[in-house]
Amino acid sequence: MLKKMVVWCSLGAVIGALAGVSSTLFLHSIDWAISFRRSHSWIIVFLPLIGFLVAWFYKKYGSEVEKGNNLIIDEIHEPKKTIPFRMVPMIFAGGVISHLFGASVGREGAAVQMGGGISDQFAKYLDRFFKNRRLILMMGMSAGFSSIFGTPIAGAIFGFEVLFIGTMIYDALLPCLIAAISGYYTAILLGVTHPHYFFMDIPQVSIPGILSAVVAGVIFGYAAKFFSWTLHAVKDLLKEKISNNLFHPVVGGVLLVVAYFAIGSDRYHSLGEEVIRASFTQHMYPWDFLGKTFMTAISVGSGFKGGEVMSLFYIGATLGNSLSYILPLDYPILAALGFVSVFAGAANTPIAGVILAFELFGPGIGVYAALAVVASYLFSGKSGIYHSQRARVEKNI
Repeated sequence: MLKKMVVWCSLGAVIGALAGVSSTLFLHSIDWAISFRRSHSWIIVFLPLIGFLVAWFYKKYGSEVEKGNNLIIDEIHEPKKTIPFRMVPMIFAGGVISHLFGASVGREGAAVQMGGGISDQFAKYLDRFFKNRRLILMMGMSAGFSSIFGTPIAGAIFGFEVLFIGTMIYDALLPCLIAAISGYYTAILLGVTHPHYFFMDIPQVSIPGILSAVVAGVIFGYAAKFFSWTLHAVKDLLKEKISNNLFHPVVGGVLLVVAYFAIGSDRYHSLGEEVIRASFTQHMYPWDFLGKTFMTAISVGSGFKGGEVMSLFYIGATLGNSLSYILPLDYPILAALGFVSVFAGAANTPIAGVILAFELFGPGIGVYAALAVVASYLFSGKSGIYHSQRARVEKNI
């Protein structure tokens, strides 16, 4: 047993290191892309054309990997064939290009797909020694999440919690943790700086605070449910109205360009890190979370690459900030609760959400975060952003 665990943990360390390298390159690339676009804001007008080209490239060379994160989850549930390694460069390029031209996408999706694509090559070529392909894929997902966000424990949990609604595969905990830690420290050693928010003055736990956290959590749950519904509605509407999926990102790109010029800024486009940071230091517009919801649903739903999780952080932080007008908690606290709760509700990963709060905001927020995250999870609906998740325990609310 000990020898087997040492071997698996060693493999996890290698997978984590490779995922950390890929995440580092991706982070530096999208930083450059966003900086370049803001210096040449006019290039957003080419977003529909770029969307068409990315869709064409995926259709011609990457139809097998088009499902992204859901493909990895499907392969864990029902292993069929090795995930093609081309998923890694394709999602890397697709994510960078989407950011370069102004789509409202994130980075978690790309990192998890790169981690999964890299790890599955070990399952392919070392299948004589490592029989558990499902565990190898989970390690890749954990390493990708951890290295992109700088949250090794939440990343480890995410890698296997995201598979099922209502249950977890605890046998995967140690190997996924090793992979996540390896990915995290590899990114750190390569110069990545992840944002953490330990500056907040967390109030002592009180009855009004507890009630506020629960009420906020319920609202965050409905926000997560609305985001998931909007995302899937955009996908379904485009499939229904436009049979040729090459034109889905063209339509989405046109809508995003029109929104950009109508708003007069990229406030709801790209990552939105500046807005997230501002949510902890100043009051935000009450409609910010809606703007990001629609822009991300259009972007991801029409086929632009990158992921949704960073947008969920944005939606939660800005919504939480606005709730300070009606709830007796300071807006930085509510922004932090929204940051983790909307993500946890939409991804159906409450344990990862609570741990994420500890890693990003410190242990002082633990009680409030646990209450808000669990409430959000319960009220976020029976499905989320990942349609390949399997429900082992149905939500009763």
